[in-house]
Amino acid sequence: MGYTLAEFLAHAIALEQEAAERYAELADMMEAHNNTETAAVFRDMSRFSTMHGDEIKQRARALELPKLMSWQYRWKTPPEVGDDNDIHYLMTPYHALRYARDNEIRGMEYYRSAAADSDDAEVKRLGADFAEEEREHVEALDKWIAKTPRPSITWQEDADPAQSVD
Repeated sequence: MGYTLAEFLAHAIALEQEAAERYAELADMMEAHNNTETAAVFRDMSRFSTMHGDEIKQRARALELPKLMSWQYRWKTPPEVGDDNDIHYLMTPYHALRYARDNEIRGMEYYRSAAADSDDAEVKRLGADFAEEEREHVEALDKWIAKTPRPSITWQEDADPAQSVD
């Protein structure tokens, strides 16, 4: 079932808010582990997601958007919120950028799918526009990744792994 314009914009705003909150959370986590370089990358990503969400809110200002509860969203996990298994306190800026790139790709695919599944011409147009913006974000991240040093170690080599308390 396709989105109405109001439903689509409500989902798009929620997607960007969830991404901004998640990146801020990850920045806090990295700072708690004194991983300030990676925290800075996540702070930047949070700011970018907030700006994108604000742009969408501007587009939606003339509409009354539905107030959706968490179970009413058409996803199990917001598309731009990555898997917890991809996060580790030893991750480097390179890892953080790769994580963000994967999130942007999922966001792009989400918007493309929403556009393709809708009968509403404006949802089709905006979905394609938002997907294009996400593609541009992926390209920007690719350039940033190319300039970022690859780590020489992985967190699988953690000399102090997390311990489970049973």
